[in-house]
Amino acid sequence: MAQAQRPSQQPAQLQLELPPGLDATYSNFVVIQHSPAEFILDFARIMPNVTSARVGARVVCAPMHAKLLLRALQENIERFEAAYGTIYVPQQGGESLTSQLFGGPQA
Repeated sequence: MAQAQRPSQQPAQLQLELPPGLDATYSNFVVIQHSPAEFILDFARIMPNVTSARVGARVVCAPMHAKLLLRALQENIERFEAAYGTIYVPQQGGESLTSQLFGGPQA
Protein backbone atom coordinates (compact mmCIF):
# COMPACT_ATOMS: atom_id res chain seq x y z
CA MET A 1 0.00 0.00 0.00
CA ALA A 2 1.48 3.31 -1.06
CA GLN A 3 1.72 6.14 1.43
CA ALA A 4 -0.13 9.34 0.65
CA GLN A 5 2.18 12.24 -0.15
CA ARG A 6 1.82 15.22 2.12
CA PRO A 7 2.19 18.63 0.55
CA SER A 8 5.43 20.24 1.60
CA GLN A 9 4.67 22.64 4.41
CA GLN A 10 6.76 25.56 5.51
CA PRO A 11 7.21 25.64 9.27
CA ALA A 12 5.21 28.44 10.87
CA GLN A 13 7.34 31.49 11.60
CA LEU A 14 7.75 32.05 15.33
CA GLN A 15 6.56 35.42 16.57
CA LEU A 16 8.81 36.46 19.44
CA GLU A 17 7.20 38.84 21.91
CA LEU A 18 9.30 41.10 24.10
CA PRO A 19 7.36 42.25 27.15
CA PRO A 20 7.09 46.03 27.61
CA GLY A 21 9.71 47.29 30.03
CA LEU A 22 12.00 44.29 29.55
CA ASP A 23 15.50 45.39 30.47
CA ALA A 24 18.46 43.90 28.61
CA THR A 25 21.09 42.43 30.90
CA TYR A 26 24.72 42.92 29.89
CA SER A 27 26.97 40.00 30.79
CA ASN A 28 30.70 39.53 30.39
CA PHE A 29 30.96 36.44 32.59
CA VAL A 30 29.07 33.16 32.78
CA VAL A 31 29.27 30.23 35.19
CA ILE A 32 28.10 26.97 33.62
CA GLN A 33 26.99 24.00 35.70
CA HIS A 34 25.19 20.82 34.75
CA SER A 35 23.39 17.80 36.11
CA PRO A 36 22.33 14.71 34.17
CA ALA A 37 19.05 16.47 33.32
CA GLU A 38 19.92 20.12 32.67
CA PHE A 39 22.48 22.85 32.10
CA ILE A 40 22.47 25.96 34.28
CA LEU A 41 24.03 29.17 32.94
CA ASP A 42 24.44 32.03 35.42
CA PHE A 43 25.22 35.29 33.62
CA ALA A 44 26.93 38.10 35.52
CA ARG A 45 28.83 41.31 34.92
CA ILE A 46 32.27 41.62 36.47
CA MET A 47 34.27 44.79 36.77
CA PRO A 48 38.06 45.25 36.93
CA ASN A 49 39.53 44.94 40.43
CA VAL A 50 36.19 43.97 42.00
CA THR A 51 36.06 40.61 43.77
CA SER A 52 32.32 39.93 43.58
CA ALA A 53 29.60 39.88 40.96
CA ARG A 54 25.82 39.52 41.08
CA VAL A 55 24.05 37.11 38.75
CA GLY A 56 21.81 39.12 36.42
CA ALA A 57 20.14 36.20 34.67
CA ARG A 58 19.94 32.42 35.09
CA VAL A 59 19.07 30.19 32.16
CA VAL A 60 18.21 26.54 32.72
CA CYS A 61 17.89 24.24 29.71
CA ALA A 62 17.91 20.61 28.68
CA PRO A 63 21.22 19.13 27.46
CA MET A 64 19.93 18.95 23.89
CA HIS A 65 19.02 22.65 23.97
CA ALA A 66 22.47 23.49 25.38
CA LYS A 67 24.07 21.66 22.47
CA LEU A 68 21.78 23.41 19.97
CA LEU A 69 22.70 26.76 21.60
CA LEU A 70 26.37 25.90 21.16
CA ARG A 71 25.75 25.16 17.47
CA ALA A 72 23.75 28.36 16.97
CA LEU A 73 26.45 30.46 18.67
CA GLN A 74 29.16 28.85 16.51
CA GLU A 75 27.23 29.54 13.32
CA ASN A 76 26.61 33.16 14.33
CA ILE A 77 30.25 33.71 15.35
CA GLU A 78 31.33 32.41 11.93
CA ARG A 79 28.91 34.84 10.22
CA PHE A 80 30.09 37.72 12.42
CA GLU A 81 33.76 37.01 11.67
CA ALA A 82 33.04 36.71 7.94
CA ALA A 83 31.47 40.19 8.05
CA TYR A 84 33.70 41.97 10.58
CA GLY A 85 36.94 39.99 10.96
CA THR A 86 38.32 37.58 13.52
CA ILE A 87 37.30 38.11 17.14
CA TYR A 88 40.45 38.45 19.25
CA VAL A 89 40.64 36.26 22.35
CA PRO A 90 43.81 36.48 24.50
CA GLN A 91 45.87 33.31 24.73
CA GLN A 92 45.63 31.76 28.17
CA GLY A 93 49.03 31.63 29.84
CA GLY A 94 49.92 31.32 33.50
CA GLU A 95 47.08 33.51 34.73
CA SER A 96 43.37 32.97 34.20
CA LEU A 97 41.58 34.48 31.22
CA THR A 98 39.38 36.43 33.65
CA SER A 99 42.48 37.97 35.26
CA GLN A 100 43.91 38.83 31.85
CA LEU A 101 40.71 40.60 30.79
CA PHE A 102 39.65 42.24 34.05
CA GLY A 103 42.69 42.28 36.34
CA GLY A 104 42.88 40.89 39.83
CA PRO A 105 42.05 42.44 43.17
CA GLN A 106 44.34 45.30 44.23
CA ALA A 107 46.57 44.46 47.20
